[in-house]
Amino acid sequence: MTQINLMIKLPYFQKGDSKGLHFFRSNNQSVKNVFFIYITIIFLFLIILFIRLFQLTIVKGSYYRTLSEQNRLREITIEAPRGEIVDRKGFVIAQNLKPDINQKLIISKRVYQSPEAVAPFIGYRQIADVNDLKNDTCQYKLQLGSRAGKKGIEKLFDCELRGRPGKKLVEVDAQGRYLKTVDVLPPIQGDKIQLALDFELQKKTYELVKDVKAAIIVTNPKTGEILTSVSSPSFNSQDFEDNSSNNIQSYLTDKNNPLFNRVTEGTYPPGSIFKLVVATAGLEEKAIDEKTKIEDKGSIKAGAATFGNWYFLQYGKVEGMVDVVKAIRRSNDIFFYKVGEKTGVEKIKKWTDIFGLGKRTEIGLDEAEGMIPSTFWKKEVLKENWYLGDTYNLSIGQGYVGTTPLQMALVADVFANGGYLCKPQLLKQNVGACKKLPISKKTIDLIREGMKQACSTGGTGWPLFDFVAGKTKIQVACKTGTAESHAASGMPHAWITAFAPYENPEISVTVLIEEGGQGSDVAGPIAKEILKAYFERSQ
Repeated sequence: MTQINLMIKLPYFQKGDSKGLHFFRSNNQSVKNVFFIYITIIFLFLIILFIRLFQLTIVKGSYYRTLSEQNRLREITIEAPRGEIVDRKGFVIAQNLKPDINQKLIISKRVYQSPEAVAPFIGYRQIADVNDLKNDTCQYKLQLGSRAGKKGIEKLFDCELRGRPGKKLVEVDAQGRYLKTVDVLPPIQGDKIQLALDFELQKKTYELVKDVKAAIIVTNPKTGEILTSVSSPSFNSQDFEDNSSNNIQSYLTDKNNPLFNRVTEGTYPPGSIFKLVVATAGLEEKAIDEKTKIEDKGSIKAGAATFGNWYFLQYGKVEGMVDVVKAIRRSNDIFFYKVGEKTGVEKIKKWTDIFGLGKRTEIGLDEAEGMIPSTFWKKEVLKENWYLGDTYNLSIGQGYVGTTPLQMALVADVFANGGYLCKPQLLKQNVGACKKLPISKKTIDLIREGMKQACSTGGTGWPLFDFVAGKTKIQVACKTGTAESHAASGMPHAWITAFAPYENPEISVTVLIEEGGQGSDVAGPIAKEILKAYFERSQ
């Protein structure tokens, strides 16, 4: 068997020969040198770092700590552009200028068109006070310094108009000075509010009465839409937006109270236009009918007091036998004194409730209730008995009676639209919120006929006789009123309410001129101009 020797060949070293180990010795020394250099560099770096940290934390620690506390990021609220307010045709009445988010102070300025013509109705906005902040129920909450709607449409639709605020993250220096913008969350504009208001007609109407104390409301009697709402004297909404403190103070101290919306907040004796309600009560309660005639002898007695008809008191003339149509046409006081007596105060009060008098219309604006007296009210409040003379005063819209111009406009609309009481509509609507009142067609027709004759030859509404707009003759129905004001001037309030065209009414106008005089002489020509502006424009 052949033996195989396996041998591993190793390097040859002779005894005492060190040449073969020299390479390994030399290489080892290089590694040590490199390692030493690394250690030295790291050590020096640590020393430098320690010195730097010592300077930052010990030597200048206080300085940098203060700087760090004062150098910070700040969040700035970007006011959302408030939603536009536009009229029924889309004309912009109020809008906000788009804020420049690159500015240090982010505001969105509100701009009003013809502000004095619309101010009591549209309102204004102002810096939110403590109560605004506390009672805020909107989705996007008010913040300190935010502006809130304070009156009118601005107040009513504040949540919708407000929009979502944006945010801007900025860097400021130790003195709070702006350095740079870090990030921006853009705001979202508020909703657009389209009113039923006819801005062109609104401006025209305001120009007619801007120098007197007046309240005018124009409606679409079929829907209750408010086409015009004018209160004079007025104010400038822009003054509140611009924080014109001198002008604002003048409004607050003005004895004519321009911040007061006379259309909804003013309470006045309605005078003879209240006879529309009394006529309805008398007819529906069967106290009278279309054949009932009462003789006008010029005056009538109630105890020791004497009550006269206006025609007798002014001209010394009487009108003989008067039925309900003639009584409305001639606004005969004697007839309505007797109708009130026959019907009774409690039944008249019942019908004032049906017409919505003595309570708010829930229009959403600042609003007075008005006041309709009764035997119970007089006993409880005045501690006095009710007398026949009180009934006579009530029957012609005098005495303790107080209504708002808005309330009386809605009463007149009942006869314009065939018996429906409409809730006043601020927004443009195709269909109104109207309810049928329990009034017979016969009663409606009789009163409508009386109103038509009042604006025809022989009636009290002489400015509207043979009314022509452009080249078109239009039949107008109306009721005039002259109400004692108990003012220092001794001048009565002048009223008129009118609708047209008679057969198919599309516009209703109610005018009140405080301490103006006779309704037919003062309020009548103004109503005529409003109707003329409306119909001539539509031709």
